[in-house]
This record gives sequence, C-alpha cells and structure tokens, in this order.
Amino acid sequence: MTRFDITRTNAAVERLLETTDSPRHHWLLQAYNRHRYLEMAGRWKEIFAPEMTVEHPIYHFNVFGINTVLDGAEAVQAVYDEWSRTAQCVFYAADEQLAVGDHMIVSTATIYQQTPGALLVAAGAPVDPDAHYLVANVEHMIWPYDDEGRLIGEDVWEIDESRRQIIPLDPSEVLTVEQSSALLAPLIKELPPRPW
Repeated sequence: MTRFDITRTNAAVERLLETTDSPRHHWLLQAYNRHRYLEMAGRWKEIFAPEMTVEHPIYHFNVFGINTVLDGAEAVQAVYDEWSRTAQCVFYAADEQLAVGDHMIVSTATIYQQTPGALLVAAGAPVDPDAHYLVANVEHMIWPYDDEGRLIGEDVWEIDESRRQIIPLDPSEVLTVEQSSALLAPLIKELPPRPW
C-alpha cells in the first residue's frame, strides 16, 4: 500500500513499550498491542482468551453519529465477526498518543477504518457502493483493565465530527482479511506470564 501500512498501526504502542519501566504497565501494553493486532488480523476469537478479557466485557461506542452499548461477550463478538466478514477489521492509526496506568490505557488518534461503499450508502453517504473507503475520524479511547490485567471493555468516542473524512481507496489499496492476517502474523506475540 502506498499511503497506509497496517504493520505500522501500533507504532505508538511499540514506542511506549520501549520506555515503560513498570512491569504491570508493560504487560498491559503488550496485551493492548496483541488485542489490536488480533482484531486487525481477523483473529478476534483469540481476544476472548481468559487471560485477556473478562467474561462479561462492556463496550461503549459514540462514533459516526451512533451511540451504542455492547453489553456482554456475545454482543462484542458479533461486531468483531461482522467487521471480519466485511474486512472492516482493517484499520490504521495516525498521530496516536497513549498513556497507561495500573487499570487503563488511554489513546487519542486519527483512526482510518476500511469500509465497503455499500455499507456507507446504507448509512446515507453519497459514495460508490461498489468501492471501498477509509472512514477517518479523531477518537478518544479508554480501555479499562481489572486487577488481573484483563480487558473490561472499551469506551470509544469521536471527538470532532467536523474532522471526519471518507477517503476513496484504489482497488490495489484494499486489504482482504487474509492479507491483513499474513502481514500481521509476525507481529502477534503471545503474552508472557503476568509479572505480579
């Protein structure tokens, strides 16, 4: 791809890993890194391993004019499954700023999510239903973690709708889930034992 490189989506996470001294914070960043790569590779089922995610996660989304709550693993998994089937699991982050604490990771970034034109048309966008696009927006995210370092959920919201963009993709720039998975496989690391 000329404009976007999925293998660089977690660049900010990897930079912070290099400078984080706290063993707990370092482990949480490794879990965050693994989660995002698994999601983008279409390997979302692995996110729900008992050491990574609580049994009943709750996600809050306020993005693209949609305010919704995904309450429980089944609801969250349905969205991940839909994104994998439509290759919306392919996304890129730019200008990401991260902070990590004992029980959360906070991120601000411009997120570019690959989206089929047909889905955008169904949502009222005047685009070619047969093309693919990147839907870009500036997002804040808070990912809370429990005492064991397991993800409790995600709180994601678009902070400035006026900065939203729909960017056409050349067919050569559209990644399939299989291509994404192959590119990301070398970057997906197993989690080490908890250091606490």
